[in-house]
Amino acid sequence: MIKKHIPNTITCCNLISGCAATYFAFMGDARMALLMIVAGAVFDFFDGMVARLLHVSSPIGKELDSLADDITFGFAPSAIIFDYLASFHLHMPIMPFFAFIMAAFSALRLAKFNLDERQALGFIGLPTPANALFWGSLIVGLQQYEVNFEGLEWIILIGTILSCYLLIAEIPMFALKFKHWGWKGNEIKYIFILSCIPLLLLLGTIGLAAIIAWYVILSIATSKK
Repeated sequence: MIKKHIPNTITCCNLISGCAATYFAFMGDARMALLMIVAGAVFDFFDGMVARLLHVSSPIGKELDSLADDITFGFAPSAIIFDYLASFHLHMPIMPFFAFIMAAFSALRLAKFNLDERQALGFIGLPTPANALFWGSLIVGLQQYEVNFEGLEWIILIGTILSCYLLIAEIPMFALKFKHWGWKGNEIKYIFILSCIPLLLLLGTIGLAAIIAWYVILSIATSKK
């Protein structure tokens, strides 16, 4: 049946988007790389939904999804960071290569997600798409506003390491999944969604990075309750 191949085809579109994002990253075009990551995120959102609607979920689809996600949300943002760090006149030419640690931790995050039954309605650790969107939008914003000061490369490197930790950290993070549309029980989700609007309007592209940072802060704050 043709319909059983539809979800995997969408997943492959995610993977292809990630390959394109990596190409643009190495070409120094962070903006196009970010757009391809966003495209991959859209495909990633719909492949699982379509599989459930058509009742054609399969073990192969699950494995293919993780592979595509690591390319689009692991390797591609690593390439963006690599190219950005390489643009500095570094005394340590090996520094940009540390960006690829994120690809390894993203793969570990995805493997844990596949085996962790606690993540049906939420996440444990930062989701890889959120991490990728954070770094893509941050680098684009830094380039757009020509932000450059001494020590910025070290901040980026430390931020990369922090992201690697957040990917696998045992920190509960909420998902935008609704059992109902009422306010009670969905307070945090609605507060987050409403706060995203002014961040995007005021900050533009880099506002996406601010939204992801706010998501992490809000998740950590509410997980303590």
